[in-house]
This record gives sequence, C-alpha cells and structure tokens, in this order.
Amino acid sequence: MTAPLLARRFHPATTTVTRNLRRVALIGSLLLGASPALAEVVLNRGNAGEPQTLDQAHTSINIEEFILKDLYEGLTIYDAKGEIVPGAAESWTVSDDGTVYTFKLRDNGKWSDGSPVTAEDFVFSLKRVEDPKTAAGYANILYPIKNAEKVNKNGAPLDELGVKAIDAKTLEITLERSTPYFLELLAHQTALPISKASFEKNGTDFVKPGVMVSNGGFKLTEHVANDHLTLTKNENHWDAANIKLDKVVIYPLEDQAAAVRRYEAGELQVNYNFSADQIERLKTQFGDEVHISPALATYYYVFDTRTAPMDDVRVRRALSMGIDRDFLAKEIYSGSQQPAYGFVPPGLPDYGTPSVADFATKSQLDREDEALALLKEAGYGDGGKPLEIEIRYNTNPNHERVATAVADMWKTAFNAKVTMVNLDVSSHYAYLQEGGKFSVARAGWTADYGDPENFLGMNTTSNKTFNYAKWSNADYDALMAKSNDEKDPAARAKLLHEAETILMKEQPVAPLLYQNELWLVSKKVKGWVDNANNQHLSRFLSIAE
Repeated sequence: MTAPLLARRFHPATTTVTRNLRRVALIGSLLLGASPALAEVVLNRGNAGEPQTLDQAHTSINIEEFILKDLYEGLTIYDAKGEIVPGAAESWTVSDDGTVYTFKLRDNGKWSDGSPVTAEDFVFSLKRVEDPKTAAGYANILYPIKNAEKVNKNGAPLDELGVKAIDAKTLEITLERSTPYFLELLAHQTALPISKASFEKNGTDFVKPGVMVSNGGFKLTEHVANDHLTLTKNENHWDAANIKLDKVVIYPLEDQAAAVRRYEAGELQVNYNFSADQIERLKTQFGDEVHISPALATYYYVFDTRTAPMDDVRVRRALSMGIDRDFLAKEIYSGSQQPAYGFVPPGLPDYGTPSVADFATKSQLDREDEALALLKEAGYGDGGKPLEIEIRYNTNPNHERVATAVADMWKTAFNAKVTMVNLDVSSHYAYLQEGGKFSVARAGWTADYGDPENFLGMNTTSNKTFNYAKWSNADYDALMAKSNDEKDPAARAKLLHEAETILMKEQPVAPLLYQNELWLVSKKVKGWVDNANNQHLSRFLSIAE
C-alpha cells in the first residue's frame, strides 16, 4: 500500500523515472546474485622463469614444458597422476615385434581455430623436428623413430622418416627397434604437434599470441615477456566440457622471495620452486600446501673438458670429491634433497641402484686427502699452479647458496680462487647448449621418460646439445650404442651400469643431489596430485571457493 501513496506525491514524469530506476536496481541485484556462477575462473601460476621459447622444436627445460603442455596435446599425455593416457590419439595398436605403432586420432580432435587435427599435422611436426634445417636441440629424443637419426645427422631425405598418414585420422609410426618407453616419448614437449596450415601461413610467427593455433586445453592470448602469459580455455578442445578453468595466468618469477610473497598475498594459487631455507616457515604458515614431491631428477655440476684444468680427469675427480654433498642436502636444502654420487637417480624401472662414484663410501675427510694428492699429481695446489675456478649458475637463491657453499669448500680444502657468475635461466641454458666456454656450471635434469638412457645418453659424444662438458669417451659411446640394440632388459641394464661406472670414474659431471620438486599449492586448488614425473596440466585442475 505504501508505494501507490508515495507515487501520488510525484509528478508523472518523475514517477516514470523512479520506475525505470527500480527496474535497473532489480536487474542489478539479480546479476549481483548470479555473479558467483558467472565469474571467470582464473588460476594464477608462478613459474620459475621466462621461457626461452614456445616452439616445440627448440624447447628443453621444464618451465617451458609446463606452458607448452597446457597449450598443446601430444598423441599421448600425462594425466593428473603423472601416468601415460591417450591424448590427441584415442587409441593405438602395436605390432607383435613392437616396432610399428598405429594411432587412431580422435574424430572430434580440433585445433583452437576449429579446424581438425589430422595425422598429416603430426607427420609434418615430427619431420620438422628431425629436419636438420630446423636445428632442433632435442631432436635426438625421437631417434627411436626409423631413420630419424639418419635424417637429422646424416642428411637422409625427410620422406625416409618412419612416419606416415594412412588417412586423415590414422597415423603410423615405425621404429628402429622395440622401444618400451616410446609412448612416454610421445608425451614429451618435443613431440607436441603444430598445425601444418598455421606454420605454412605464419612461419616462425606461429608461436605469437593471437596467431598461435593449438590443440591443448588452452590457447595463448597474451605474452608479455618477463611479466606474464595469459592462456584462455580452448572451447574447441575435445574435452572442453570437463575443463573447469576459464583462464590460466602464468607468471615467470625467478625471484623466489617475490614469488612467495605473491603466494602469501593470495595473488598466486600455485607456485613452482621456492627457497629451501623457507620450508619450515612455510610449513608452519601453510601446512600441507607445501609440497615436497620426490622426482626422477639429478642436480649436478658439469666441467668443461675443453679447457684447462678441467681437461684433466684428476682435477675433475678432486673437485668432485671436495664437495660435501651431505652438507648441501641437510643445510642448504633443509633435508628436502638427497646426496647423489651417481648420475641416474634411483627409482627407474629395471635399473636398480645407480652405479656411483668409487669414492661414495669414503668419509669426507678421506675424500679431501685423496683429492689433494690428485691435485698435486696434476701440478696444482701445494707448490704447484694456482687453481682458479669460475662457477656459473642460473639465478636462483638455492643455486646461489649451493655455489657459495661449494666455492667455500674448494677454497678451504684446496686454497682455490673461486668466482661466481649467474644468468637468468633461459640465458644460462642457452649458453651451455650453444657451446659457450666455462670451467664449472650448474645443471639439472628431470627424466623425460622412465629409462636410464634419458640421463646417460646426454653424455655421448654425439649429443651436441646436452653434453655440456663436451666430454668424449669411445668406450662409453660403444656401451650406449650397444644398449640401444639389446632387447633383454637385464643385459641392457648391465650395459648401462657399465656406462655409468665410466661416467662416474671420469667425472665430466659431478652429481650433487637427487632432487625433490618444491611446490606451493593453495588448498583452493583441486585435482593436484604429486607425482615423480612432475606433471601438472592445468586442464586437470579446478578452483573451489
């Protein structure tokens, strides 16, 4: 009754305005009430650095992998548990001898522009990786494909590569030999497809936001270097109905303290890597939001065997023996990592305990005494030439503390003059991969697939990209080549152990730590599962308010 009485007191025109205002207010209140359901669901992820590239043919590090696997989908993928499942291929068959894989692509598999994902796209992508003109640094990971090495290294015609489109949705891949881990290789970022049509139209610009055509759960809409990348849901993805996030914003944060502050402020819901000396404080503050996840990964120092004194095995062994790995694991990493004396991490199927350095069981004091004798024999140290060393590492508080500790160990034990230099992660690895000279450099490796060859193969003479030491040993190369042809798992493991024994005797690489991965994951994030493969695709995550 009140409304009519009030209405009579106003001029008719004013009454109309009032009614219109009431309608606007009512609509506003309805929209406000509906806003939680309509609100955009955004996941903010902290990454450990700026990607060097978003080109599948030139990627090699995990901070690129995390992004690329949100954008693209291989024939196989890792699910939330880190296990291999069908991706762009819905099924496959394998020949009895394990050398021919026939993949059936999903009928509803589409690129983000709505065009179909075809077998020819995969043929084009795999040929591009192996084409020597592409200069793909990680082409060797796909050498199990028939003639891949001949094409990539010896200039054999591209058409000889063992990949063939049977029809638009059927892809056949023929291998050199049975490769038990081949399905894992196909989930690697190097094997991610690109749209043939997009590449032929845009060339190397295909990686740019607004240009990129992708087939993963998300598409690239923005990339501001050293600031953020914005990925939005790919509505054309075959499983789009089950993707709960509308947007993923990835922040390349090498400054770990800044990354933690942003997580504490609620600006990030996920953050990769943080300073290990903050573990206890963060556990007190965030409890089980702190994830210390066992990984198939090795943290190591590499010696440039092209330059004196690192061309002398006695010096390399001495310096490796002079590093107190227990101190690094317990004091620098607060017990979150384990001391390493072998290059292959424990836990790989059919390999057993890694073959460790012969000094692994000695006390640190005995190692240092033996190291001093080796250095003296090589003409360094007491009464000999001064030992001058530069340690290179990628910018990161943990790596800085390790380098500082190692420098102090070498100064104290050997009276060495040690300096340090650091670069951002992309520049650091680019320098190593492009053959830049150095004396000692920090590196790390996480398994691309669950086989020791993934670690040991890095140190063969022929591996120009990841053999940072530029080390060459004919016996080692022969054992690795023989292991590739050995079909009996036990006999193959024996060959690989023999190779690792040589590697650990020569010490072109000095393993320091078997790694765990450090993540901060908000309790609001659902679907997160720690796994040894460190695979966490955003399409399997959701946010609960």
